Amino acid sequence: MIAIIDYGAGNIQSVYKALRHIGCECFITNKKDEILASDGAILPGVGSFGDTVDNMEKLGIREAVKEFIASGKPFLGICLGLQLLFPASEESPEADGLNIFAGSIRKIPKKDGLKIPHMGWNSIEINSSSRLFKGIERNPYVYFVHSYFLNAYERDIVAAQTEYGVMIDAAVERDNVFATQFHPEKSGETGLKILRNFAAIVEG
Repeated sequence: MIAIIDYGAGNIQSVYKALRHIGCECFITNKKDEILASDGAILPGVGSFGDTVDNMEKLGIREAVKEFIASGKPFLGICLGLQLLFPASEESPEADGLNIFAGSIRKIPKKDGLKIPHMGWNSIEINSSSRLFKGIERNPYVYFVHSYFLNAYERDIVAAQTEYGVMIDAAVERDNVFATQFHPEKSGETGLKILRNFAAIVEG
């Protein structure tokens, strides 16, 4: 059973519907005990880095997520859920992220007439050894909605990259922790395959 973590915002229903579409047992929760008891967990993300950190603190979810990750059970962050795995973001310098990985979250620079936020389909170049992208073509198109991007300091965690005026680390992966800057639940068959891969990892 996969817990979809609800901190009061985020693309919760779309993720839930996508998982149900692929036959995955899942539920939405903001309760620490239910999160920790689940076999896998997903942290979706839409909204402000700082507001999300505040909401997670108020609900007691912040420490639950860190405890869940430390347990070794599979965890997937989506969009803001990826950014929250890092120490901080330029969007909300005063807010402390989960500090699971080392890296910087910065504003996508305005140049070459590119629109910010980055919204739409982009191809990504994936790491062939990635478990999250198992069985997926090397340069699939996936759907992005974001204004801030990751530069991971530990390059071995980067599972996919894309370019939008700057090189963007579009997915990370290490041990039981997976995360994507793009939205698998909005990325058609490729996104559903990614979610199936995560579900298979949860099932062991």
